[in-house]
Amino acid sequence: MSDEITVPPIQYNTYVDAPPQRVYETLTTAEGWDAWFTQGAEVDARPGGVMRFRWENFKVDRYTGVAVGPVLEAIPSRRFVFQWTPGDSTTTIEFDLEPLGPGTVVSVKEWGHTTSPKDLEALVECAAGWGEALTLLKMYLEHGITYGEVPLG
Repeated sequence: MSDEITVPPIQYNTYVDAPPQRVYETLTTAEGWDAWFTQGAEVDARPGGVMRFRWENFKVDRYTGVAVGPVLEAIPSRRFVFQWTPGDSTTTIEFDLEPLGPGTVVSVKEWGHTTSPKDLEALVECAAGWGEALTLLKMYLEHGITYGEVPLG
């Protein structure tokens, strides 16, 4: 029996009352990300392209930083996959879109963290963060509430 610990992926899904095409466009454009999650994103949404997220005084803890990584997959209205390095290791973020009635089940999965202290800290932050992110995405797509309109306390 191995002593190696496998870090489970972060996984969330939620129903969004918007068609897959609209959800996909939100996840694959700088304007889409900036509406609900970032401040100054750059998105080249094709395999081999680059995602660059910027945050300026984000959320209540006023986080400021940049995350950069390659786009791995981009299947219109179905799947968008990219990577970033929130800790020591590069992780993979997969968004899968499944039509359901007039809306979309949005699934996000992040995997690739290790048990290093920096990766475990990133794992905890990302686990909470992706849950919040899907809520922000839902609020934007269903109610038009943008990041700047979210009260930060």
